[in-house]
Order: sequence, then C-alpha cells, then structure tokens
Amino acid sequence: MFVNVVLIVICMCGVCRYIVSDCDSVEVLFKDQHYTKTPEEAAAQTILAGLDLNCGNYLGQYTEGAVKQGLLDEASINNAVSNNFATLMRLGFFDGDPSKQPYGNLGPKDVCTSENRELAREAARQGIVLLKNSPGSLPLNAKTIKSLAVIGPNANATRVMIGNYEGIPCNYISPLQTLTALVPTSYAAGCPNVQCANAELDDATQIAASADATVIIVGASLAIEAESLDRINILLPGQQQLLVSEVANASKGPVILVIMSGGGMDVSFAKSNDKITSILWVGYPGEAGGAAIADVIFGFYNPSGRLPMTWYPQSYVNKVPMTNMNMRADPATGYPGRTYRFYKGETVFSFGDGISFSSIEHKIVKAPQLVSVPLAEDHECRSSECMSLDVADEHCQNLAFDIHLGVKNTGKMSTSHVVLLFFTPPDVHNAPQKHLLGFEKVHLPGKSEAQVRFKVDVCKDLSVVDELGNRKVPLGQHLLHVGNLKHPLSLRV
Repeated sequence: MFVNVVLIVICMCGVCRYIVSDCDSVEVLFKDQHYTKTPEEAAAQTILAGLDLNCGNYLGQYTEGAVKQGLLDEASINNAVSNNFATLMRLGFFDGDPSKQPYGNLGPKDVCTSENRELAREAARQGIVLLKNSPGSLPLNAKTIKSLAVIGPNANATRVMIGNYEGIPCNYISPLQTLTALVPTSYAAGCPNVQCANAELDDATQIAASADATVIIVGASLAIEAESLDRINILLPGQQQLLVSEVANASKGPVILVIMSGGGMDVSFAKSNDKITSILWVGYPGEAGGAAIADVIFGFYNPSGRLPMTWYPQSYVNKVPMTNMNMRADPATGYPGRTYRFYKGETVFSFGDGISFSSIEHKIVKAPQLVSVPLAEDHECRSSECMSLDVADEHCQNLAFDIHLGVKNTGKMSTSHVVLLFFTPPDVHNAPQKHLLGFEKVHLPGKSEAQVRFKVDVCKDLSVVDELGNRKVPLGQHLLHVGNLKHPLSLRV
C-alpha cells in the first residue's frame, strides 16, 4: 500500500536534528488511507519509524493512548523529544530572555534587506525560460521603443506571482509597474481574471495596433491550479487564447507572450503563429517577478532557464486517465506514456527546453567510445550472449569514466548556460528513450568558451530497471547527447 507521509529532515551545520511530517500526514494514514486500524496505531508506527514532530495534532492527541495500549514505549518518545529539544537548545530557547537571543527578534527588517530583495529578483530571473524567439524580437531596446502595449489578466499581477504555500512578501513588483517605469506604456487587461469568461478585445487590440511592441501576460493562478483543484484541460483558461490571437493579429510590432503558471500549457497556437515572436514561461516568479520579466524583455538579463517538465498537447489529456500511473507507453491501448523518458507523442515543448539571446555551441573534448565491463571467469555472460548485467554483481564496483565537453558562446552578450547531458540506452527491458544523466551550469562572457566535466558511473548512471524491478546495465550501443551533439558509446563485457 502506498503511504502518503512526506518527511522533512531538518539539518543544521550538516547535522540532521529532527524529522517532521508534512501537515496532517499522520492523520491521513488512519482517516484517508486506512493504513492503520486506530489513530493510536498511526501515532505509534510513525514514531517508531523515526518521526520526531507531527505537523498536525495527531501525535499530541493519540501518543499517550498508544503508550497505554502497549503500542509504543517511552524510550521512543524520549528519543523524539530529545531531538526536538536539542534543536530548541541550538536556537537559544533556554538561554534567558528569548528576545535577546540571535533568533528571538527576527522580523521584516531582517528579511526585507536590499540584499534579500535583489536575491528574490535574481531567483526570478534565473527561473525564466525563453521558449521561442524570432529574429528581431527579444531583447527589446528601451531607447527605440516609444510605445509599449501591456495586455493580459496577469499583466498587473501581484499576489498571483508568489504562488502557493508562500511567505509574506516585502513588497510586490508587478510586470506592468516595471515596464511602465522603463518605456511609455498603455495597458488593457483584456480579461478581468485568468478564468476569462468574456475577453474584452476592443481596448486590447486598439493599443496593440499602435504600439511599437506588445507584451501579453497570461496563464493561471491559484483559482485554476492549486492543491484540491484539478485542471480539466491544459489549454490557456477561458478565452485567453482568443485574446492572445486577436491581439497578435492586430499588433504592429513584435509580440511577446509571457505565461505565468505552475504547470504546462498547450500553447501550440502561439508557437506556430509568426505574429507571436517570443514566448517566455516565468512560473510563479515571486514578489520581484515583474522586475525580472522586464529585465529579460529589455535585455538587462540573458535568460538561461530550462523547462522542468514536458508540455503536452491537449490531446494528451484524452489519452491519459489520471488513474493510470504507468510511465511506459502501451501501444495496444494507445496509452502514450509519461514524462520525457517514456512519452512517445508530439510535444508542445519538452523537458529541458530553453534558449537564450546567445548562440551556444557544444563539442566533445574527451569521451570514450568503448567501455569494457570486467567479468569473473565463470560469469554466465562470458559463454552466452546477454542483453544486460545485474547491477548487484561485483563487476559494478568503481567502474566509471569522464566526459569533457567544450561549451562556446558565439554571441556578444554574456550568458549563463545549463549543460544537460542525456543518454539513450539500447532498446532492452522496455528502457526509457532518454534519460538525464547530469547537468552543470556555466557562465560564459560574450565570445568565450569553457569546459564542463561529467563523471559517469556506469552501473549507476547507465542502468535501467527491468520488467521485474531489478536494476540492469544494458550491453550494446548507448548514445550520449548534449543539445544537437550526439556521441555513441559501446558497452561490452
């Protein structure tokens, strides 16, 4: 049975001090998943498993009963209490007046420093993913743009930008606020909210038709995607697609589509529309998200973000029952599989997609073409042909090699670049078609190059899981790839 208890291990100075559950997870064990027969059993089993602190009230209510029923001994409780109190002691809770201790008077003045505000802006910048950029579009030049149209239900977003399970922002910087400070701007929401039951097209198309450039900021909010809310489709909500298309058709200059959302969207219509010259995905970018968006649009920052998930077409929703958790595709039923590793259909954008204002070239500096796996004299694969080797065998100890990649920025603009190293294993054990082996981020000034090194553990990194759940190393031709660069690697006994 799957048990939904999220454990958060709290570490200080590299030493783990206590383990706390996700909120109400101990209660979920009993009430929702029926993993235990009584609340007391839920309390006992989680403490015995190592839980020190319950976010919720179940341990407070039922631990005493668990002891009285003989399900739990006091020594286990003492251990959990000791772990909690050790952390309180490290924080100075018992060193006199709490307000005079290092952590006793923390407040907005400690959080809302200029350094922390800049950190929020930098985090938002680094998270922005440039998915499309036609020649002559981004970055815009603040000196030559005399008029900018800013349109969309998230164009003046504040609360939307900080997403879910959030802290209290120091202050909001909306996209409209920052863009208006840079160039003369006209604004029309076009939709009163992200549900957008009725798009208001007249004002939006009118200002776009006369502006030197148009920025359309659309997407979702917690009204669309949040815990307890299921999206029934992956299109832009409501009439947002209509708004984007009509504004793009009316626009005089380049059109930059900015998507603010937590999940992927089917924006195939925008990807294929030549009038929409650039597409940015910004996630929920935090309190300084508006400033970060403007930094990218006007070229004060060169984007380097990569998509953390695949964006599927709307047809995917009809082919994938949400009750089917299988990763692998099933041609017999038309089930297309899940994630970039196993999904075999068309994508809108794929995991790892993301470009910058610079052109990046990769080259192999050093990488083997053949790796030999040593086997014992009596190993069965010496006398018969094997598709794969069991990772549990002794031959998997200390078997590794290095890959050195050259990365060159051919443009004039400095950029950061995330090097994603993938491998495609031989077609055995219904293996994934592609798997991320590692990634490194490198900063590249204009017209510069650098080297990135990956250490590949053969039995850890090049292994797959077979049909019975055993980890195996496929023998034969593997393929390593970075961007459009591919390198064959033969793995033999």
